[in-house]
Amino acid sequence: MAHILGVGIATLDIINYLNGYPQEDSEVRAERQQVCRGGNACNSLVVLSQLGEHCDWCGVLANDAGGQIIRQDLQSHGIHFSHCQIESGGTTPTSYITLNQLNGSRTIVHYRDLPELSADSFIQCDLTRYQWVHFEGRAVDQIKVMLQHLKQQQPRLPCSIEIEKPREGIETLFPYAELLLFSRHFAEANGYTSAVSLLSAMQLLAPHAQLVCAWGSDGAYAVEPQGDIFHASAFAQTDIIDSLGAGDTFNAAVIHNRLLGQPLPLALKNSNRLAGLKCSQQGYTGLAARYQKLDK
Repeated sequence: MAHILGVGIATLDIINYLNGYPQEDSEVRAERQQVCRGGNACNSLVVLSQLGEHCDWCGVLANDAGGQIIRQDLQSHGIHFSHCQIESGGTTPTSYITLNQLNGSRTIVHYRDLPELSADSFIQCDLTRYQWVHFEGRAVDQIKVMLQHLKQQQPRLPCSIEIEKPREGIETLFPYAELLLFSRHFAEANGYTSAVSLLSAMQLLAPHAQLVCAWGSDGAYAVEPQGDIFHASAFAQTDIIDSLGAGDTFNAAVIHNRLLGQPLPLALKNSNRLAGLKCSQQGYTGLAARYQKLDK
């Protein structure tokens, strides 16, 4: 299996499970509460590690109780974090999540008081160890320097970028990636009403790359550099229990299938299946094992 470096944030997630979403200015009692590690890149690495990949994380860690929870969780999944930037000040980014158990939807309030990862920290990584690097498209100026360094030092080392939210200048990152993973949120925030319209427009900015966009219950779409567009239906689940991290799971599966050399239509199908399974369970424990049983 491949050795993968993930670059992004880790968060402390405080999840309140409710039977319905509360009205404004109301007081409700949570059915239960969970405190755990979160963060897009780290979630994807946890899934990739279950799929058999060797994973390292490069991000920022605070020296507080939340940072210790993150360390322990990553260690439990065999994810190394020696490349991390340790900050003595600030606090671990925290996501306060309301999860509606009736339909699996989640609403997130995020608080951050920690610097973004600096390019200098990434440049210290030994890139010769890796077969793939995955970035969250966050602090654009810093990520761009990281990508330029990667392409200068290891021009054949493939990388992917998650484009989740609209950020000023984020399109300047597109030329450096072999795989761009767009979110529906990014598409709609930029006025696109379908995945196809988004991908058609983005291909003009990144004609060399594979472009992928998941669109919830409508499945996922992708376009090849030569312009072929593919669609895979969503993996139907009777009960949606927890949609938190479904997009991160989908992204991990796309990267895994890309490393296996799977054609794009099959990669979309497989990624939808794994993301669908994630929605039918809480957390990530045993996710890959359930996925692998589908083919038996």
